[in-house]
Amino acid sequence: MDAAGLTALLAPDGWALLSALPPYDEKLAMPLSQRLRAEGLDPVLVSAALTQSRLRAKAHTKLGDFADGMLFTQAGLEQATRLEVAAHHARRYRDAGLTHVADLTCGIGADAMAFAGVGLRVTASDVDEMTAAIATVNLRHFPEATVRHGDGLTQDLTGIDGLYADPARRTAHGSRLFDPSAYAPPLDAVLSLREKVPALGLKLGPGIPHSALPDDAHAQWVSVGGDVVEVGLWFGPLAPEGPGRSALLLADGASTVVAPGPDGPFDAEAGPVGAYLYEPDGAVIRSGLVGEVAQRVHGRLVDPTIAYVTSDDLVPTPTATAYRVLDTMPFGLKRLRTYLRERGVGRLTIKKRGTAVVPEQLRKQLDLRGDQGATIVLTRVAGHQQVLVVEVV
Repeated sequence: MDAAGLTALLAPDGWALLSALPPYDEKLAMPLSQRLRAEGLDPVLVSAALTQSRLRAKAHTKLGDFADGMLFTQAGLEQATRLEVAAHHARRYRDAGLTHVADLTCGIGADAMAFAGVGLRVTASDVDEMTAAIATVNLRHFPEATVRHGDGLTQDLTGIDGLYADPARRTAHGSRLFDPSAYAPPLDAVLSLREKVPALGLKLGPGIPHSALPDDAHAQWVSVGGDVVEVGLWFGPLAPEGPGRSALLLADGASTVVAPGPDGPFDAEAGPVGAYLYEPDGAVIRSGLVGEVAQRVHGRLVDPTIAYVTSDDLVPTPTATAYRVLDTMPFGLKRLRTYLRERGVGRLTIKKRGTAVVPEQLRKQLDLRGDQGATIVLTRVAGHQQVLVVEVV
C-alpha cells in the first residue's frame, strides 16, 4: 500500500468501505473488486481496502479480533509479535517498575499496543514513514502512546526508563538474515544502548546461535502452541532471573516456564528406549534445556546428540509430547516395509531427528497398502539408526 492508498483509506468513506467489506475470500476478491469499481469507487481505494481486508484476515492468527481495527503492511504483519507474546513482553516492563518505554523499531505497533495496554507510556519509532503512519493509526486508542517517524536509536532518551527493539531480520527480497550485524538496526548498535538505559529488551529470531548472545542477557525462547516464534533477550531489571536461558511455552491459555535449577542445566544421560518417548517442545530444544524435560519425566536421552527423551514412566507434562513405544527395530527399508504391510498400514506419520532420511522419499519407497494408520520415529539410539513405532498418549 502506498501513500495514496493510505490517504484514501483514512478518509471517512474509505474507512467505512473497509469496515463494510465481507470476510475476506480469495475466490471472491476479484469479482468484488470489479463490482466496486463498476459502482464508481476509486480504484486506488478499492485496491487498498481489499489488501487490508486480506491482511486483516491473516492477522487474526497473531492478533485475534484486534486485527479488525488495525492497518498492516505485508512486512509489518510478518514481523508483528503475537498478541499473547506481546502481553508477556509488556508485563516484564510493568513488573520491573518501569513507566516510559521507547519502542525503537515499532513496525505496525503490536508490541507498543501491549505496552500501552498495561498502562505504560510509550514512545514508538520507525524509520519507514508509511509504517510509522500505520502504527499511528493502530495506536489511536492509546493516548499514552506517541509515534515518531525516524531512527529510534538516535532519539533523545531523556525520561525513558525502558527500551525495546525488534530488528528487521529479512532482506528486501524476503530472505532471512542470520548475521546479527546485518539486522536493521544491527544487533550491536541496539545492545550499546543498554549503557544509557539498562532496561533493554529485544525480540530476535529463535535460530540465533547461543554464541551470538551476550553473557549478561537472559535469553528466553518462546513457543505458541508448539511453534517456536522468537527468542527474547532481557537485560537489567527486565531479567529478574539473571543471565542465562529459559523457555516460555504458551498453549491453550496456559504458560509454562522451563528453566535450569540453581546448579545449572540438568545433564541427562543416555540410555535404552523405555516404554515412553517424549518429544520436547521446540523452545525447550532451542534453549538447550532438554535435560530439564528428562528430569521431569524421570527419563534419559535416547542418544547423547538427539533431543528425544525416553522413560519407563508416563508423566504428564506440558513441556513435551508423550508417545507410547509399541515396537523398536534397526532401520532397514525391507524390514520396515514388511512390518507395515503385515499390519495393513496405509497411512503413516513419519517423524525424524538425527537422520538424513527424507520422509516423503521413504513413504514412496515403502509403497504403503492398507487402511490402518501408524506413526514411526526415525532417530539414533546409542549411535545406531533405529525405527520406533509409537502412538500419541
